[in-house]
Amino acid sequence: MTVIDLTQAIAEGMPVYPGTEGPRLAPASSYERDGFKETRLTMYSHTGTHIDPPAHIFPGGTTLDRLPASQFIGTALVIDCRDVPAGGEIGMERLEPYGKALRQAGFLLFNTGWDRFWGREEYFFGYPCVSAGVLDFVLAGDYRGIGLDTIGLDPVDDAHLTRHRRLFSGRDIINIENLTGLGRCPEGIIGFGCFPIKLTESDGAPARALTWF
Repeated sequence: MTVIDLTQAIAEGMPVYPGTEGPRLAPASSYERDGFKETRLTMYSHTGTHIDPPAHIFPGGTTLDRLPASQFIGTALVIDCRDVPAGGEIGMERLEPYGKALRQAGFLLFNTGWDRFWGREEYFFGYPCVSAGVLDFVLAGDYRGIGLDTIGLDPVDDAHLTRHRRLFSGRDIINIENLTGLGRCPEGIIGFGCFPIKLTESDGAPARALTWF
């Protein structure tokens, strides 16, 4: 079995959503003083590769910790969108070639190739976004979630978070952002899991995302 890690590592100085603070990893205990090492972590709940639940957008929405564990594991299909131009939209025409496999997947992962800009200013702007039609298709299906290798489901300049609102107003579903390495995944149905830190009343949390085949 081959396992691919789709997770961006959390580190000081890493890219974070504009307007938020980057993570801080400070020594808390040391081998010399305490006989063991421990690190104090300070970071936003949407740092790095992370998961959004409905509570990220809507008061009273389902929090991440209240979703069943089965929400975070299943099968996935990687949708190749790497030829969508900067600022372009990912429409239904990108999904249609996958035929029956679309209905066999629990997650749809959109490979825009934007992770190649990780650590550069270009990462924050101009990435392709899924269309309203694609979101409606997802909501009409039995999907557990969608995932992207971009900083967000919406463009950074969309203060209303239009796509987030459309997705989370439909039903309990998750959105995974800042994935990486989707281009290493094979075509067809693969195993997928994204495992968030279990925080009480969580509006989101960093996650370890893996695929296997």
